[in-house]
Order: sequence, then structure tokens, then C-alpha cells
Amino acid sequence: MRQESFDFLQKYLNNSSPTGFESEGQKLWLEYVKPYIDEYFVDTYGTVVGVINPQAEYKVVIEAHADEISWFVNYITPEGYIYLKRNGGSDALIAPSKRVNIYTNKGIVKAVFGWPAIHVRKVEQDKAPTIETVFLDCGASNREEVEAMGVHVGCVATFEDEFTVLNDRYYVGRALDNRIGGFMIAEVARMLKENGNQLPFGLYVVNAVQEEIGLRGAEMIAHRINPDVAIITDVTHDTQSPMYDKKTSGDIHCGKGPVIAYGPAVQNNVRDLIIRTAQEKEVPFQRSAVSRATGTDTDAFAYSNAGVASALISLPLKYMHTTVETVHKDDVDNVIKLIYETVLKIQDKQDFRYLS
Repeated sequence: MRQESFDFLQKYLNNSSPTGFESEGQKLWLEYVKPYIDEYFVDTYGTVVGVINPQAEYKVVIEAHADEISWFVNYITPEGYIYLKRNGGSDALIAPSKRVNIYTNKGIVKAVFGWPAIHVRKVEQDKAPTIETVFLDCGASNREEVEAMGVHVGCVATFEDEFTVLNDRYYVGRALDNRIGGFMIAEVARMLKENGNQLPFGLYVVNAVQEEIGLRGAEMIAHRINPDVAIITDVTHDTQSPMYDKKTSGDIHCGKGPVIAYGPAVQNNVRDLIIRTAQEKEVPFQRSAVSRATGTDTDAFAYSNAGVASALISLPLKYMHTTVETVHKDDVDNVIKLIYETVLKIQDKQDFRYLS
């Protein structure tokens, strides 16, 4: 990876973009992608779309989502402790002893997820932390002091953990799900520009909001763009670490390449084009079965408008929805390459229907 790309990746991942509050991350993404697109637009809720060949009739989307899981302040006790609601799939089990940033109109307020010491608990009766039992401590003595800091019901909080590189092989941090996807589609746009590729169709590079609470950003932008083809990238579970059941979760490895999904929302002809491209360009890949729904923005695009030929290319990831989400460098490079090469294979006004 070139140094400028790595610097952007690190800056982008360290920035917070909670669901519904993605604008600061979107500004960073747009600043990076602007030199590689012809124009852009932003919708009402913050999805950013960079467009190449905006006048073209045939429209192809490459898409990732920009938001990360987080927490909402829900109740401040008279003693100054803060109870929360989830914003997306936040995991109370990993919360105790974590540091967080609470975002207020007065700036960031630092806080920690407190937890009673082992000495005072009946360990044999311990239960897993839940949203009802985890709480934040921002060093205040009472509710009035908390509120004086600018903290109120509805403020959003994210874990503080930042990006690192593990064993010179893995990228590690919070919110790789799915800002790493936003990085990858931005790199595709960069490669198209720097390699002088002239596309016969309009390419819409979409960094969508609000995926973590039901694919809402993709749902909105799919109707606005009304594309002909959509290639979505998101993360999927590496299943090699302990506690995964391969019989139900599949056999997916970090380091063995992008994961190409099979399922009703995945249009078979688009998927097969991706597979042929991977084989021709010698990009290693894996396969997954997703049953009724992919659980990604693929579903929102596929079933929008009159139906959009859509496919999913996933990045294997360890420890999803934790502060140590982990992906392999080689997989990141290969997802970028596979999307790039697939875009170059799509023909103007290509008909992906099964029958015509």
C-alpha cells in the first residue's frame, strides 16, 4: 500500500462516525476521493456519492457503509453515572473497563465503563454484562456536574480505541466494519483515475450511512440513484478463531482472499462475472452462502426500484463489533483489486437478466 493511502486509512479509521452522526468521517472520505471523481452529491442523511461520468445513462454502483456502532446516553443517575442505549449492534459484554468518548456541543467528554472489582463480587454468581448493567463514569459527583460538562440524554458515545498494525500482517481497530470498505472503494476510484481508465458508463462510488440500524442509508440512496448494477463490499466473519461453528458459520479465513456471496439477493450473473474476473486476474477468493438475506446493503440495493443486479464482495474480519476488529493486509489489497478489475469488465448497457 502506498504511504498516502495508508495515512488516509489510519486517519479515517481513528475518526468516529457513529450511526446517525457520520458527517465528520464523511468529510474526510470526500476530501480524499475528490481528486478521483467528476462530481459528488450528498443526501439528506449524509450518504456521500462520488460520480465518474455523471452524464452516462447506464449506472454502476460500488458501495460501502460509513457508520460504526455506538451508544446513546439514556439516563443520568443522581450520583452522576450514565446508563445507555445501543446505537446499532453494540456489545455490552466487551464494555467493562473500556474508555469512551462522549460527543457534546462543548466537545468530547472522556468517560470509562466502570465495573465492580472482583473482590466485592460473588464470582460464582457472575452474569454476563448487559445493557442494563453497564454504565459510564465521567468523573462527576452528581447529575448536575455531568450536565455541566455538556452531557445530556441523546449524546452519542464511541469506544476510544484506535488503529494499530499487528505482526506487520493485520490491521486492527474499532470500526473496520465498515470504514475499511469506504477506504477500499475510494482506492478503486483512485486507481481508475491514475490508470487513465475510461469507463463507458456512470460509476457511483457510494459511502452510505446508517447500515448498522437496518441498511437505511443504502435504502435511501438506491432510490435516488436508481442504478443498473451494484457491487457492495462489507466485512464478514473469519471463522478460524475459537468459538465459531463452521457447520453454521462457514469456513472463512483471513488471508485467503475476498469472499463472494451466494444467496437470493445476489444476482447470479453479476456474481459469476466477479468470479470469472477473479480467476482471470488470479485474485484468490472464497465463497459463502447467505440464505434469505446477506445482512448487508446488498439487500437494500437488490430490492430497490424495479430490482437492481447486485452482488456482494466481503472482506474476512476477526472479532466483529469489538474494539479489535482484525483484517489481513492481503485481503484488503485483493478486495480493491477484484472490485477494480470487475468494474473494468462491465460493459455499457450490459443486460444481466437471466432471460431476455
